[in-house]
This record gives sequence, structure tokens and C-alpha cells, in this order.
Amino acid sequence: MTAQQAAAEQGRFIADVADSLNTFLAGQDSIMAGISPDVAPLMASISNLVTGGKRLRALMAYWGWRGAGGAAGHTDIVTAGCALELFQAAALIHDDIIDRSDTRRGGPSVHRRFSQLHQSQGWALDDERFGHAAAILTGDLCLSFSEEAFTGIGARAASGTTARRIFNLMRAEVMAGQYLDILEEVAGPVRDRAGAVQRATSIIRFKSAKYSTEHPLALGGALAGADDALLAGYSAFALPLGEAFQLRDDVLGVFGDPDTTGKPAGDDLREGKRTVLVGFAINRSDAATSAYLDATLGRQELDEDEVEKIRQIMVDCGALAATEAMIDELSGRAFEALEQLPLDELPLSALRGLAEAAVSRAA
Repeated sequence: MTAQQAAAEQGRFIADVADSLNTFLAGQDSIMAGISPDVAPLMASISNLVTGGKRLRALMAYWGWRGAGGAAGHTDIVTAGCALELFQAAALIHDDIIDRSDTRRGGPSVHRRFSQLHQSQGWALDDERFGHAAAILTGDLCLSFSEEAFTGIGARAASGTTARRIFNLMRAEVMAGQYLDILEEVAGPVRDRAGAVQRATSIIRFKSAKYSTEHPLALGGALAGADDALLAGYSAFALPLGEAFQLRDDVLGVFGDPDTTGKPAGDDLREGKRTVLVGFAINRSDAATSAYLDATLGRQELDEDEVEKIRQIMVDCGALAATEAMIDELSGRAFEALEQLPLDELPLSALRGLAEAAVSRAA
């Protein structure tokens, strides 16, 4: 019964966040229309992107809030969820540009949509350059909107200060983690191979894990007035969960079903991602195979046969099994920490369900 109650409350919160996003973006639409009707595609791209997704970050914030005694449906946590979703949209837009990814959730990525707009209108100069530039600005606009939404939260002074610190740290860590990611793509082949897995783990911690689970959970808790002990308990649960979540994403990026993930299989390989999975493959292969991986990763023209060859290498050398074992170990730590949290059964059940979905997902 508790799981059903949690699902029902979660559904209401998701609907509230959607309404909040619609209201917020409608107000921004009016402002943008006053500037020029030509900026409408920027707003349309943002609206399209925030309509979908798992709402994981907003939901983590919500149950962090409820676990700390916050009331269901309160405006502060709904607004925080809205701010997190807008930040997530910015991160996705910029990440797709950096990764040269043409798809997002089964459709064209934002920079590709703008490139297609350029082509359809027969405009001058380079469509790809226009697409990238317009998408960068769209992502910047999402960052601005996220800050504006978060600033509107009317929390108590003490809890608001802690929440603001968490929100600021989250954004800075994502940017630093993103830089470490692109640095490893170019520097990884000439760096110490023995440290590849450790470096990749650090990247996923700061680029993804903390902002996907740890910081949103703490943010919600802080807004509800959680003390330091509860926030530390939240971190002990959510950080390993976030790392397992991203490792699962890395596995899906190579072995996932495109019809389910919404992205072509092998895209991470074409983008040259130096993931934990790749680190294990390079370290566990012989010299010739490692050299082949170094030479092949990042080649945009990788065909399906070459992707399949790399998949087989990852299976044969034990890289896939090692990554799955790491997911299991991190998940186990997360679930153990979750059961130690001093929470009522409703938020505990909800967080348990979110955690199970995060590490066992197929998309």
C-alpha cells in the first residue's frame, strides 16, 4: 500500500512540476515575444526538452524534502523541481553539442533542430555553425531561467542559505566534471593507463552522479530544514546511487537498444568517451587490442561492424563484467545506506523505488 501511496504522490508532484514549468515558460514566452518573434524557436526548443525525461532530479529533491518533514505539494519544492529541470535541460543541450550528438530522446538534438531550421529556410552561410551557436544560446537561456526559478523560492532564511550553497556547488561541479570529461578524451591516450578507471570514476562523480542524485536529494532536504546528520545520510545513499546510475548509462551507451534509449548504439564510442567501461577494456586487453581501442575511439565514421567488434572486446576481456560488478557494489552500498536513514516509510519506499529504477533501467 505504501508503494502505491508513494506512486500517487509522486505522480501529483510530477504534474505540479509540469504545470510550474509551463507557467514559468509562458511568462518567458511573453518577454521573448516582446523582443522579437524570431526568438520563438529558442523557447520552443526549451519547452520541447523539458516536456520529457524521467524527472529523476526533481523527484530526488522532492523525496529529500518529504523525508525531512516538508509538506506534500508545497510551492517551494515544486519550484525547486522546476529549477532542477531547467538546469538539466541546459546540461543536455550543451552536452549534445560537445559530444556532437545528433539525437536526444529519439528526436533531433537542439543544435540539430536549429541546423535543420537553417536548411529549411535557405539561409546563408553554414547551417552547422548556426545550429551550434543557437543551441549554445538556448542552453545559456536555460541556465538563466534555472537561476531565476530557484531565486523565487520563498524558503526560511537558514534553510534557504544551505539550499543555495548546494545549488551553486552542483552547477560548478557539473561544469568542472564536463571539462574533465573532454580533457580525458584527448589526454587519456597519452596518460597513465593504470589510472584510467580512477579518472573515469572521478569524471562521472562530478559530471553526473552528484547532480543527478546527491545534490538534488540534499537540496530538497535543506529546503525542508534537514540537519547535518540527515544530509550526511542522504549523501551516503545518493552518491553511490548516482555513480551506479551513470555506469548503467555508460553500459547502455554501448550495449543498449536504440529503440529504447533513443540514441544510436555505439554513440559513446564515436564520441570518444573515456568511460569506466572503456578504462576497464584498455587495462584488461593486450597491447595490440589496447592500441586498436585508442586508435578507434572517437572516430565519427565507426560503422556497426566496428562497434560490434569493440563490444566483443569488452565482453571477452571482462570489461563489461567488471563494470556490472561495480554497479552491483555501488548499488549495494546505496541500498544499505538507504535503510539506515531515519525516514518514514513513505519517503523510504519512494526512494527505494527510484533507486531500483535508476540502476536496472534499459533507457
